[in-house]
Amino acid sequence: MPEQPTRYVTPQDPIDSEISLLDLAITIAKHKKLILGAPFLAAVVAVAVTFFMPKIYTADTKILPPQQQQSSASALLGQLSAINGLSSAAMGIKNPNDTYIAMLKSRTVQDNLIRRFKLQVVYETDSPEKTRKQLTDATTITSGKDGIIEVKVDDQHPKRAAMLANAYADALQEMMQFFAVTEASQRRLFFEKQLLQAKQSLSEAEVALKLLQEKTGVIKLDSQAQIIISTAAALKGQIAMKEVELGAMRTFVTGNNPDYIRTQQVLAGLRGQLTKVETGSVSTNKVPETGLEYIRKVRDVKYAETIYEMLAKQFEAAKIDEAKESSVIQVLDKALEPEKKSKPKRLIIVLLTAVATGFIAMLWAFIMESIQNAKKESETAAQLEALRKQLRWN
Repeated sequence: MPEQPTRYVTPQDPIDSEISLLDLAITIAKHKKLILGAPFLAAVVAVAVTFFMPKIYTADTKILPPQQQQSSASALLGQLSAINGLSSAAMGIKNPNDTYIAMLKSRTVQDNLIRRFKLQVVYETDSPEKTRKQLTDATTITSGKDGIIEVKVDDQHPKRAAMLANAYADALQEMMQFFAVTEASQRRLFFEKQLLQAKQSLSEAEVALKLLQEKTGVIKLDSQAQIIISTAAALKGQIAMKEVELGAMRTFVTGNNPDYIRTQQVLAGLRGQLTKVETGSVSTNKVPETGLEYIRKVRDVKYAETIYEMLAKQFEAAKIDEAKESSVIQVLDKALEPEKKSKPKRLIIVLLTAVATGFIAMLWAFIMESIQNAKKESETAAQLEALRKQLRWN
């Protein structure tokens, strides 16, 4: 029976590779000076460094933006169609605070603040772009669930921090005077343009009718002509109302909105009916040729008058709504000069530095211990191999 080779337990066996809690405790105790001393020294250095870091003060102001509400102009539009029933979600209206925050973060506001407080000198930057970045890093603008916008500004001087925070509220108020941000402002601009066009159309229609009367004399319209005029004027009036409705809806909705598509379809049907009336399918051929042109001129004047009156009402209602919303930028909490610094947070910096250094020191201790054990295990393995050779030789 052949002799079985002797099996030696080497350091590579799994049973000897496991690190017990006792081994960990021994390693920590062996390197206790490094594990305890390194975090202490790091904490001392962190304390010294924080004393040389500039003190930062944070001032904050809270702004109550304009509140969106049902306006009288929206109610008038509701009389024209079902637009009054559209909700903000259905029309795709975003949170109004997002618009105000975007205005506060705009380059226009930043450049005004940079010029007003000479921030390029304060931040010691060599270009407006770098100055804006510094101001952006120093400013935090957020909107809470309660609808309040909060502006926080960091600065090395508490007084300037408070002045900058309050200046943001002033800048938003100024921008509201020049930009159509609210629903009423956008409607006012829309109806203002439409009203100017309607006024011009009415003037042209009146001049054209007057010139025709002077040329042909007064023409007495028969009953058939009166019916045609009434029918065409009514259709054109409905068409105009739908067009105005679509124009107002474009301010807030996209082309995929169901109500917008429905209104377009109704408008197309009305235009089809008007085409039939104007092309003679509704007894236009029975109107005498001498009075046909006069009928059209009278119809154009009546149509222009109707549109002008309707747009004038809408425009006045939008102006009233805009006046109500123009002064609703309110500062709930004005920024005050902070008494205590907000940065650097010395205690947090020291603790984090000490903890991080402690982990690094422990890792270094375990690495050094592993290297030493590996050397010892190599020497032991060499001795065992030498002993085995001797046994075989004997």
